[in-house]
Amino acid sequence: MSQFKFVNSNEPVPGNGTLPLEFTITTKPSTDIWSKPPSTNSFSAPILYQSVPIQSFKRIRAAFNALWKHQYDQGGLILILRGADGTQKWVKTGIELVHGKPHLSVVAKDRWADWSLLPVPSGGGAATIEMVREADNSLWIYLVEGVQKSPIREVTWIFHEDVQEFWVGVYAARPGSEGGELPVNFGHLIIDLA
Repeated sequence: MSQFKFVNSNEPVPGNGTLPLEFTITTKPSTDIWSKPPSTNSFSAPILYQSVPIQSFKRIRAAFNALWKHQYDQGGLILILRGADGTQKWVKTGIELVHGKPHLSVVAKDRWADWSLLPVPSGGGAATIEMVREADNSLWIYLVEGVQKSPIREVTWIFHEDVQEFWVGVYAARPGSEGGELPVNFGHLIIDLA
């Protein structure tokens, strides 16, 4: 399996490329992964990823938490499809602070991004989320609570794309300009490949 790398960060990779059981990604303010018509395209948040063959991807799961304080503070899992022509499509999921409360967030970007939110069931700032390639080649996103997995969203198109590179990883973002750095804590990261 390939080594982990950072994009949009000068920090060293935790554990020298072999990730420890628990690690932190720290993001500066004014960082985001977002795309909205007519002309907003932001891809500045720190992402810790592995490049893997898209056909080998089975699932990614991680637990994460932070002291979410400012509007749109966020962190979680991300899949990035990089085309030969330089285009990028992506799906990110995690916790995002919206209207003062942490929400489970999923954003899928094909041509532009769309966004869905659910309140975190516990009301807290921690969650375990899993992204799974199902037998029908759809991507399903689940909230994991103990042994129970609750479906959050299905993304149907991701494994039907022609990609040059497929990144699997975790990210942190603080889109606002206030508040200083945001550390997001991750644990028990699992990436399963065929």
